[in-house]
Amino acid sequence: MDGRVLRIGVLGAARIAPVALVKPARRTERVAVTTVAARDRPRAEEFARKQGIPRVLGSYAELVADPEIDAVYNPLPNGLHGYWTIAALEAGKHVLCEKPFTANADEARAVVAACNANPGVVVMEAFHYQYHPFAKRLVEITRSGELGNIERIDVAFSAPLWKRGDIRYQLALAGGATMDMGCYPVSLLRLLAPGPRVIRAEAKLSSPGVDRAMDAHFSLPDGGSAHIGCSMFSSSVLRLHADVIGDDGRISVFNPFSPQHGHRMKVTTSLGSRKERFSRRPTYDFQLDAFVAAVEEGASFPTTAVDAIRTMELIDAIYNAAGLPMRQPTPVP
Repeated sequence: MDGRVLRIGVLGAARIAPVALVKPARRTERVAVTTVAARDRPRAEEFARKQGIPRVLGSYAELVADPEIDAVYNPLPNGLHGYWTIAALEAGKHVLCEKPFTANADEARAVVAACNANPGVVVMEAFHYQYHPFAKRLVEITRSGELGNIERIDVAFSAPLWKRGDIRYQLALAGGATMDMGCYPVSLLRLLAPGPRVIRAEAKLSSPGVDRAMDAHFSLPDGGSAHIGCSMFSSSVLRLHADVIGDDGRISVFNPFSPQHGHRMKVTTSLGSRKERFSRRPTYDFQLDAFVAAVEEGASFPTTAVDAIRTMELIDAIYNAAGLPMRQPTPVP
């Protein structure tokens, strides 16, 4: 590592990279995004020019092996997450990997095996919302007993993504609404009520095997029930909410996944109701702070590779219940 600066290389010129990493890195002196690699070198060069990244490499393999970077940011299509995360870990690089972590739970287990075989490296799944005080408070209230016994949880994330040919709609790249949008509600449901089990799921398809929308229903360990909804293209154009209902109160939440862009948390119990407000600092900034602390100080963090296995198991179970194929890794030549 170059002094106290964590040098990060970016795999691909993904649209998420500027907001998720490049801009947050500019707001701290502890991180420098130094390198980008893409299969289309001119595209990588244009991305580097726009984002102020000084170095461009010609392949993902060259980047993960580069001795001049300490960590890799992996925002590649879902089906490539596992392969290149493992490659980076085996090269001794720390990894911040976009969600969903892998194509399926078996591949997540392979990443954990790579972590265990390369001690000292950090791999974090980029569920950025979990690092924001908003999400931490939502979990705290739910688990505190203030709402009584939890009877029902409903989480939804729908937003329009209907660009023809988008990678999110490609089965060969492990696409689908449950992978792209749905991984957020699945993750949050697990935070609020660990151990949910899928009862049934219904999908709407954009093409054979690829869900453009999904509704999944769950039983909870303590006897309650839950539902998640997600879509990239459906009649539900925009849904961003979480509702937690107990026998002594409820929380109604708007926008738990990017609260910096506006949020609402209303808590209602037999004692009355209140609204709580939180920092507008971006979730991605909190996440990057946590990543650096894990690398430099060995600090613990919630979105570990082991935790990702549980999330991917639930996603696999949703696809199975909906009668759809489990997503598979994209073959790498």
